[in-house]
Amino acid sequence: MTYIDDTASISASRHCRTGIVTASTDSVDFLQPIKNDHSVCLESYVASTGRSSMEIFVKVIAENLKDGERYLAATSFLTFVAIDDNGKTVEVPTVVPQSDEEKMISRDAEERSQARKKRLTQSRALAASLSTDIPWG
Repeated sequence: MTYIDDTASISASRHCRTGIVTASTDSVDFLQPIKNDHSVCLESYVASTGRSSMEIFVKVIAENLKDGERYLAATSFLTFVAIDDNGKTVEVPTVVPQSDEEKMISRDAEERSQARKKRLTQSRALAASLSTDIPWG
């Protein structure tokens, strides 16, 4: 999962050319197992943008090195926020999907954005009811 965040952060950084922070890992869907003797390649791109946020799509492609068969092992969406040197949010350029795949992925961006906002509201409500006492005394 570190590779997913690292790869996504490169796409976010290239897009906005400022500092970034990971705001959330929205989803990681493991579709097929990756065997020890298979190679792995990660591809990422900006799926959508907000004022200062970027939704990054990552696909994990694995390859059986014995027969060359490639398969989609996982997909993921992450959200990054662009910041300046003082940690304040900055505007990011609008992304324009180019390939058919990018257009297809960006089509549901607003729906995913609304789901993220709802989940964040729920997470904040949950956090407000959780204890920060040290459990071991």
